[in-house]
Amino acid sequence: MTDPHAPVRRGIVPPYLLEQLAAAGMPTASTVAERTLGLDRGIRAERQATPVPRAGLRPEAPARIPGEPAPHRVVSDAQGATTLPGTQVRAEGEPPTGDTAADQAYDGLGAAWRLLLEAFGRDSLDGAGLPLLATVHYGEDYANAFWDGTRMVFGDGDGEVFAGFTSAIDVIGHELGHGVISSTADLVYRDQPGALNESIADVLGSLVKQHSLGQSAEEADWLIGSGVFTPQVQGEALRSMAAPGTAYDDPALGKDPQPAHMRDFVVTRDDLGGVHINSGIPNKAFHLVATAIGGHAWEAPGLIWMDALTGGLPATADFATFAAATEAAAAARYGDDSREAAAVREAWSAVGVTERPAADAHAQEAVRVARTGGMLGRTRAAVLELEVIPGDDRERLDTLVASGTLEDLGARTLPDAPLWRVTVETRCDVTVAEPLLPEEVLALFRRLLELGDEPPAT
Repeated sequence: MTDPHAPVRRGIVPPYLLEQLAAAGMPTASTVAERTLGLDRGIRAERQATPVPRAGLRPEAPARIPGEPAPHRVVSDAQGATTLPGTQVRAEGEPPTGDTAADQAYDGLGAAWRLLLEAFGRDSLDGAGLPLLATVHYGEDYANAFWDGTRMVFGDGDGEVFAGFTSAIDVIGHELGHGVISSTADLVYRDQPGALNESIADVLGSLVKQHSLGQSAEEADWLIGSGVFTPQVQGEALRSMAAPGTAYDDPALGKDPQPAHMRDFVVTRDDLGGVHINSGIPNKAFHLVATAIGGHAWEAPGLIWMDALTGGLPATADFATFAAATEAAAAARYGDDSREAAAVREAWSAVGVTERPAADAHAQEAVRVARTGGMLGRTRAAVLELEVIPGDDRERLDTLVASGTLEDLGARTLPDAPLWRVTVETRCDVTVAEPLLPEEVLALFRRLLELGDEPPAT
């Protein structure tokens, strides 16, 4: 089994977007996308096979003046190669190099450091002055930017679909945000915890941009990666926190697939269980909180999110767990009856994480559970509305369907084993061999059969 905390590339461009582009047949961009995917997959497999010890990831920091926090930035140049870190071209306090990418990276690292210190009292990513490292000009027209566990790495883009990545300060903030997450809750990078990981990185990336521009929540564009696309692309950015699913709609890239509500949660085995897709839901929640409170989003909303992240959040936290943590953080900091606490509660309800309105389409979904096999090969089946299932079991079923676990198990076969088929309207239709099911899941399916048995069919 691979280590869920093993360092892997947290790329700003999702793999599904690169896959779409690789198949688009564009003269340059498709070839570059395929090459980028190969680099990302290769390094992920290598690092999962041989995880890097977390204690060894911290670079040596320079001597510091007591009581005077200061950034320590080091920018290197890979010169088109894929060996890191490359050649150092600018260190803290040195003058601009004249290389646009190197100087933009240096400035962006500084903007991220200032947000963390001035808004949250946090000295760098780990709160203890961790050096901020970056490498520019990585690979041949590499169409991504990523955090690898120790440094920020930027490609130059293909020039056809993707421009250089250093000009987008929120991209720098996003990737460094993964460093903050690794130093705190260290959220598992797959399924809902992984989507939450991506969302918190988006929040920090957007706050870096807003803080550097002095923008209020109302003035901000809430776009992630604005300027990453060339003018040829029909799209504003990689993601929109204000309106997930609307950032781009392009013949080569397809349409932005992000949902903004749990009713549209995407069940998939791709993208490590949809970490870049389903992050739209908590992204929308933060945007709702920030615009409801008003003013600077790095103040009350940012403090609440940071309190939740650093307050003992488990690494396996899903959306509901994080929603509860932010609600508790808002109440602790501002009072349970405060408008800040109310804004947090209302936001998570609005995106369907903490409450399910009566009009929610899922409440009327038909659930069918059937078991085939056993004595005489008979099938037992139950058909019932989701709303009639007891609350605890309905929550277990929803979590199971959303996690993609059934899809993973359904991909495996066991000849002659009894089979369970589970159908939840358009969200799930999977057949799984009974011996593969965990006991608690098997018990849930048996309870559902008892709740709505149909007559046996032969």
